[in-house]
Amino acid sequence: MSGSGRFLLYGSYGYTGRLIARLAVERGFEPVLAGRNEEALREQAEQEGLRHVVAALDDPEALDHALADLPLVLHCAGPFSRTFGPMVEACLRSGRHYLDITGEIAVFEAAAELDDRAREAGVMLMPGVGFDVVPTDCLAVHLKSRLPSATRLTLAILSGSGVSRGTALTMAEQLGKGGLVRRAGRLTPVPAGWKSRTFDFGTGPHAAVTLPWGDVATAYYSTGIGEIEVYAAAPPGVQRVIRGTGRVGWLLQSGPVRSLIERGIRRRVAGPSAAQRARGETRIYGEVADDDGHSVSAVLVGPEGYEFTTLTALAVLERATLGESPPGFQTPAKAYGPDLALGIEGIDLLPGDFTA
Repeated sequence: MSGSGRFLLYGSYGYTGRLIARLAVERGFEPVLAGRNEEALREQAEQEGLRHVVAALDDPEALDHALADLPLVLHCAGPFSRTFGPMVEACLRSGRHYLDITGEIAVFEAAAELDDRAREAGVMLMPGVGFDVVPTDCLAVHLKSRLPSATRLTLAILSGSGVSRGTALTMAEQLGKGGLVRRAGRLTPVPAGWKSRTFDFGTGPHAAVTLPWGDVATAYYSTGIGEIEVYAAAPPGVQRVIRGTGRVGWLLQSGPVRSLIERGIRRRVAGPSAAQRARGETRIYGEVADDDGHSVSAVLVGPEGYEFTTLTALAVLERATLGESPPGFQTPAKAYGPDLALGIEGIDLLPGDFTA
């Protein structure tokens, strides 16, 4: 831990922000709670015995004030495609390091484009310090170290315990936009549910379908591999629904329909219960291959996704508050190596030579 372990936790009263705040206090950190909702902040601060500061993202002066005496921010208020810009600009102005828990490809690419500015300012920009993308990023770097000649990376995720309101709103923004893969180092649009494949995560075969997971962006910067596909386990019926969204994308992206979907999410989605999180499990299959026919694979096993996020976010905070904050755009495994995730208690790495 650094001298104080202090940091700004923006969006602290959201589902994931609350989980991170509680674990941070247990680990000896001193988060300063922040967001735009004064009533929610005051209530949370009284419950946790913490400082709080009100700052709206459209108020640069308030953001600068919130960051004034703190080394970094952990930004938890999404969708990050809307909130990344104002917060990262505040960090660049004030010379503060930036972390968030996004999984949005557009945000990773925007951060990469700010690399030069961040280096000049001495600021680390590390989006994606949660379940998306720390464990997958660390698994990718681990596999690349075992097969340095690798030119292709495949990741697949088996997880499920429900989603928070913020995650659901982010997913809603992507409805109808199709998918993305890496081809020759470039982000390449593909139809929603473009490709199916069966994976064995150590529990038997599971059907899976491509999705635009954050590693399509980040793993390229972490490993240098230019051919990347990411899959999520989904039964055939769900795969058909995913493909169907591509055919009605124009409708799902229309203003009235998006507003209707968002209102429904805000009314009905709360997030997994503590019992659901405790029972949940995440399995990630990773495979790299080279042009000579060699391949290496493994399966990473860890907790439920939101529990995973709290653990990995705190693992990054522990390093960043100790001064391990290399300037510029960083991915978790590029900055800290694969042991960032693989060294967390309760996370196991299994051989991936199962028969799919």
